[in-house]
Order: sequence, then structure tokens, then C-alpha cells
Amino acid sequence: MKQFSVPMALVDLVPVLLFAIAGVILMRDLYNKMSKGAFALFAAGLIDVTAAGALKALYKLLYALGACDFASLNSLMFPLQSLGFLLAGIGAVAMLSHRQGSEAVCAAAPPLFGGTFIFVSLMVAGLGMLDAALCILAKRLKKTSAILLLILSFLSSLAMGYLSSHDFTQASMNWIAQGVNILGQAALLLGVLLMHRSGLSALALNK
Repeated sequence: MKQFSVPMALVDLVPVLLFAIAGVILMRDLYNKMSKGAFALFAAGLIDVTAAGALKALYKLLYALGACDFASLNSLMFPLQSLGFLLAGIGAVAMLSHRQGSEAVCAAAPPLFGGTFIFVSLMVAGLGMLDAALCILAKRLKKTSAILLLILSFLSSLAMGYLSSHDFTQASMNWIAQGVNILGQAALLLGVLLMHRSGLSALALNK
């Protein structure tokens, strides 16, 4: 029996909303710096991550309300989020490393493993590329505070990866994870807002 509650499910939506707001700001500011292909990967990745978080919160809400144990919503979390961060990271790195013009079926996993480590690894790799690219942009904007916030956000994501190996049927672990996730997404949003207000949209990448 999982110890989910309605307040817990609603609080789970907070980091999703924070990430979504940061994602929209980034997509608006970086649109003119990316080729169509890079932006498509970047936007698709951010949308995937947002959807993964929202579906997980919906799963908890349905469970807490006693409606059903919608297992598919729960199992989608890591594959969808991992793919999303990977796509967003590739798009961000492509923006910086290439001149931009104008223009999975999963095999059955062992019962006690479930593929979590693989998905966490993909998520960390993608998020690492995304945050590294954003830190480079923050450095060009001379916003050290934004870099520190992005690093804090990345460390929070690593902590989430560690917490994912624990028993999430207990309410205490869910509340701890939600606190860490909210901290990380709030740091990401604040970092993005600082960059936005410092002229990220007008920043020229190609001299």
C-alpha cells in the first residue's frame, strides 16, 4: 500500500510548473539562436520532461483519491523524462557547437531493477549537457549568480537520482523527494530568469 495523499500529489505539481515556466522562457529566448532541428530537439525534450512530471503527479492523485492504481502512468516517468533531458541536452549542445542557420521498445528488466539506473544515467547525461550549455550562456552574460543557481539545480537532480533508489511507497520519502525537486526547479527558474533579464534573447552567439 503506497502512502500517497491528495496534498502530496498537488505539491508534486509545483516543480513541474516551475520547470515548465523555465522551459517556456528558454524556448522563447533561444529560438533565434537555434536551427530548426536543434530547436525541435530542445523543445521536444522540455515538453517530454514536463509531461513526465505531470503524469507522475496525476498517478499519485488518482491513487490518493482511490480512483485506480494507473500503473502505466507510473512506469512512464523515467523513460519519458530521461529521453526528454537527453533531447534537450543534445539540442542545447548543438546550439553552441554548430553554427545555426535560419532556417523504444524496452526489454523486460529484472524484477528488482526495472531499468531505473539506465534511465537515471540518461537523464543525468542529458541534464548535464543542458546545464553546461546554459552555464556557458550565463558566463557570456557575466551572470555568476545564474551559474551557481544552475549548478544547484543540477546537484538537486543528482540527489533526485539517488533518492529514486529508495522505497517510494513511504510518505516520508515522497515528501523529501518533493522538497529536493522543488528546490532544484526553483533554482533553475531563478537562474533562467536572471539570464532572461540580462538579455539572453539578444545575446549573439556567432560573431
